[in-house]
Amino acid sequence: MRVVLVAGTTETAKIPGISAAGAEPSLVGHTPSADAEIIEYGEPVRSPVTPVSPTGCPTPAAVTRAVKQLTGFDVLTVDAGLAKPSAAPTIDVGARPGRDIRESEPVPTAPGAFEAARRMGLALPEDELVIGETVPGGTTTALAVFRALGEEFPVSSSLPDNPTSLKEEVVAEAFEASDVEPGFAAHKPRRAARYLGDPVLPVVAGLTVGALENGIDVTLGGGTQLLAAAALARHAGANGDLTLATTSYLAEDVPELADAAEAFDLELTVTDPGFETHPLDRYAAGEAKEGAGMGGALMLADRMGVLDDVEAATLDVLSTLDPDAAEAGTGTGTGTGTAAADAGGADAGGVDADADIDDGP
Repeated sequence: MRVVLVAGTTETAKIPGISAAGAEPSLVGHTPSADAEIIEYGEPVRSPVTPVSPTGCPTPAAVTRAVKQLTGFDVLTVDAGLAKPSAAPTIDVGARPGRDIRESEPVPTAPGAFEAARRMGLALPEDELVIGETVPGGTTTALAVFRALGEEFPVSSSLPDNPTSLKEEVVAEAFEASDVEPGFAAHKPRRAARYLGDPVLPVVAGLTVGALENGIDVTLGGGTQLLAAAALARHAGANGDLTLATTSYLAEDVPELADAAEAFDLELTVTDPGFETHPLDRYAAGEAKEGAGMGGALMLADRMGVLDDVEAATLDVLSTLDPDAAEAGTGTGTGTGTAAADAGGADAGGVDADADIDDGP
């Protein structure tokens, strides 16, 4: 069994009011790179920030790291368009950082990255994968992808009050910029990701398709962003058992989640970590809720009988982090890590994501 973190960025996250994945918008681009390092090493190494929300809610990566320490699962990080370097070892599938979805064709590498990730899934020697994501602004791009596929499901938010009207406005502008209509990409998932998505979604979807073809049990550990990835995989014709594992905080925020999971033939697993201690109580207050594989990690903790230990273990992880670094946007990243990380990661699949690959399905 292996946990896979798919990490990338979209300029959509810099739209004011869209995301809480960073102390301020100028730091959001560091969040996925830092999340990968926290899960791998327990603290940022090369990244100059510790991701926190504007109110101080810690990144869900701290929870995933705590479960990793408790259970010993292996982690594989896929570079799905990182904008900033990370000391965590990564696999490169040719994805590039996504542009603002209000620009035409914000993810031109989507078709190639989807195919490279599919081949990766076909080649992995695992019996089970738990796939998580980290991409600030991803609920907005997920909403756009749902609409591109002709699906009407809602999305959650990293903010306590979901800025639904703002997201709908951004999505409407995105459709106008790419000169397409809702439903134009039904059963053509690579087109949906290319014109309305972020670079993480096609990578998660491609990896899921390949892993299912390979006979691997796949769990998507996350919320509505990974629900959108599941929609992409199903629209690509993926068959097989697929699970969505999320937190009670996310499930409570999205009453339609069970119906959406059923629509895409997903088994839904919801885990309540019972966090009460500050600052973990911020999750229960509606911040973050999910991300960086937290829902999948909590599912594994419950399965292995250590769920009651996660709160204390997460507080231990947080005690090693420096929240002041996130506020100041400065730090002393040591630059350590593998040669693969410093060179941009290992190549997984021999597919050029910039190549002219057909969009669908």
